[in-house]
Amino acid sequence: MKTIMKAALTSLALMLALPACAQSKPAQNPNDADPALWVVKDADTTIYLFGTIHVLKPGLTWFDEAVKTAFDKSDQLVLEMVQPDPATMQQIVLKNGIVTTGPTLTEQLPADKRGAYLKAMTDAGLPAPAFDKMKPWLAAVTLSLAPIQKLGYDPKNGPETVLADAAKAANKPVAGLETAEQQIGYFNGLSQQAQIQFLTSTVDELPKAGEEMAKMVDEWAHGDPDALARDMNESLKDSPEVAKTLLTDRNARWATWIRERMAKPGTVFMAVGAGHLAGTDSVQAQLAKQGITAQRIQY
Repeated sequence: MKTIMKAALTSLALMLALPACAQSKPAQNPNDADPALWVVKDADTTIYLFGTIHVLKPGLTWFDEAVKTAFDKSDQLVLEMVQPDPATMQQIVLKNGIVTTGPTLTEQLPADKRGAYLKAMTDAGLPAPAFDKMKPWLAAVTLSLAPIQKLGYDPKNGPETVLADAAKAANKPVAGLETAEQQIGYFNGLSQQAQIQFLTSTVDELPKAGEEMAKMVDEWAHGDPDALARDMNESLKDSPEVAKTLLTDRNARWATWIRERMAKPGTVFMAVGAGHLAGTDSVQAQLAKQGITAQRIQY
């Protein structure tokens, strides 16, 4: 999927290991997943870095072995965002993603893209007129998720939900690096040109959505950050504005958060979209710029 469709599917949801640690290994069985895990530590502070795929099918056994051990050792869970209740989230999305004046969404699209957009909406079983007041980014996110959900991918099976439930059961505090308003704001703050590009790219790549999602999940399950970097992040180079907003700037901020958190004792389990821990602009690369080394945990 080109430009930011993959970012939408895995992020707001995006693993750079040391070269010697970047090899993947075959899963022991089709349901056994061994996602990549890193650690940053000093004398009295340990921060585990775990990359997630935000939506998964049921059945993958990833919350075990080193991941479960690291989680159990941790005093706190840190996610990209603490999910608000559905009503609050809906209000935030509607406030930022709906416009009541001006041309319809269909009218905003290039003339040669409108037919494909309307066909994509019909194929997904979505009412195109109901989307005409949406900003392009919201229509793109909604449209990109539709075929994935039909295939059985669900945030309820995603690591963030599983980890948050486990933290609640263990009375571990849960914190967010960002708020829902901030995350929606990243999409909402994209230029009109970038939003239209996002939507048209999404339409173009929808037929391959299931195939691409399965490939990313397989790379994640095999702990292969190099493949994820190639698959998820390289395409963002076609849209520098999107790459800067959704990936590079956030990675730099999170690296600073980690550096500052290292000044306080304790153990933290930090789980963010896997693409943020992959590639040349990863959180680990940003940490290295600040003199901090993240080590890949082998298991």
